[in-house]
Amino acid sequence: KFEGQQGIWSNYVETHLLPRLNGFELLMASYAMAHLKLDLLLTETGYKPTKDQRFRVYLTNSLEEHHQDTGTLFANWLSTEANEANHIKRDTPVMCVIGNPPYSGISANNGEWISKLIEDYKYVDGVHFNERKHWLNDDYVKFLRYGQHFIEKNGSGVLAFINPHGFLDNPTFRGMRWHLLKTYDKIYTIDLHGNSKKKETAPDGSADVNVFDIMQGVSINIFIKTGKKKPKELGKIFHFDLLGKREMKYDFLSENSLSSTDFKELSTEEPNYFFVPKNTESLSCYENGFLTSDIFISQSMGITSARDSFVVDFEKKELESRIRDFCNREIEHNNFQAKYKLNENYQWKVAEQRSIVPEYSEKYIKPISYRPFDNRYIYFQDNLVFRMRGEIMNNFNKRNIAFCAVKLGRNADYHNYFLTNNITDKGITSSLDNANIFPLYLYPETNSQQTIEQTAERTPNLSTEIVKQIADKLGLTFTNEKQTTENTFAPIDILDYIYAVLYSPMYREKYKEFLKIDFPRVPYPKDKDTFWQLVKLGGEIRQIHLLESPTVEKYITQYPIDGDNVV
Repeated sequence: KFEGQQGIWSNYVETHLLPRLNGFELLMASYAMAHLKLDLLLTETGYKPTKDQRFRVYLTNSLEEHHQDTGTLFANWLSTEANEANHIKRDTPVMCVIGNPPYSGISANNGEWISKLIEDYKYVDGVHFNERKHWLNDDYVKFLRYGQHFIEKNGSGVLAFINPHGFLDNPTFRGMRWHLLKTYDKIYTIDLHGNSKKKETAPDGSADVNVFDIMQGVSINIFIKTGKKKPKELGKIFHFDLLGKREMKYDFLSENSLSSTDFKELSTEEPNYFFVPKNTESLSCYENGFLTSDIFISQSMGITSARDSFVVDFEKKELESRIRDFCNREIEHNNFQAKYKLNENYQWKVAEQRSIVPEYSEKYIKPISYRPFDNRYIYFQDNLVFRMRGEIMNNFNKRNIAFCAVKLGRNADYHNYFLTNNITDKGITSSLDNANIFPLYLYPETNSQQTIEQTAERTPNLSTEIVKQIADKLGLTFTNEKQTTENTFAPIDILDYIYAVLYSPMYREKYKEFLKIDFPRVPYPKDKDTFWQLVKLGGEIRQIHLLESPTVEKYITQYPIDGDNVV
């Protein structure tokens, strides 16, 4: 490429390139390999050094803030590494940040400096995003924030990363997307997909394959800051989808550049500021409905036993036998563990829990909705169940019913909604996802054991404001319990209405883009006739799903000949 200019190359590398090329690496082996690779690469280009100059790749943690240059008790070269890295972190103007940062949802990089920077991603235009569960602590997110920090400090520059693609449209990353749009003038994303859990396909129907041997889908992201954008202005976002076989993706990336890629400019629409195309035609209509997570006041994720095979069973007697052994302190610990092989962790030790667990009591054996149409028994006692979610689950000591939904499923194109009338496992709708449980009624706390017949004093777990709007639209009176009069409606009617809407094929198809990103919204009923028609349909589905309907006994399958009955 530089024919006839070989004489200037070595001088350029030595005087201009190497002093501007900086790198940080935390692992010793990768640090040594980086030096070796750079040396081999430059030698292949014809570079001939005239003086002893090291590569400016330093052994340090990028996500730690610079600190005072100090000596160390260790070898002098380590002290030099730390001080030189400090100089770059503190003083060097960084114009270009390039990398493939580590992907780790449970990050060990929890230093004060980077954690404080990540806090910015929890706000959209100064308003907290109000999310309890999010993935902002993933290492790749911290490195994106790290790069953004240096580009902002410099005033202009380019950040280019390949990293997981979840931040492009996950709702809990909306604060992050807003901050990126505030910082950069232009953002280019090439979504390489490859998420093994989404089971996406290429346009020709073939399988979509990851460019790496990992399960997470990834994207190439280029963030450009010129310093010319007005402070209150949001940047522009350009998107391109690349689905298909790995070799096809490699070929495309090898043969194309930023200018030859057919990017689509997206609109930066609040409140989510998605970095992927969304069908927003029906958005305003959808947003006029009420959020299911708003109409139900109290909710929690389903329970986590952490030891299902021990505390959950189809048969009461089998469960009772195991728990009696657990509570029996006369059975030596080694003998008990030899028989049951219970797993331990730093929070839960078998011997410790056996020494303090109350003696066996049948009052702790409760029905549990474990999976769809799969009701079992659980020993619901806090020495044995990891997360009991008692504030919600204790409401099932008496007659109750609950709506179950996943906020953001791993398979974004499929939505499971279910009902339960028992204590409920977090995997009720999917073994891959954690479902939230929304009880229809709340009961006052009591220290006495409840019986299933007791129903006094329960209150609807429903927003009075939303219920009033429904009542006003229908011209009906809301009552806490079901009555026979035509001019009243009750909590169970609202639940049946919601359930009917969520199982409407037309509703699911029309709003499929929005059902991927949050708990579902349900349109307010338009009139009494439509409302009662949907209540009837929802009630039928409810009874079928709870196995209370005679319909479930009308089998659509046959078993015409004898066999061994093995499934």
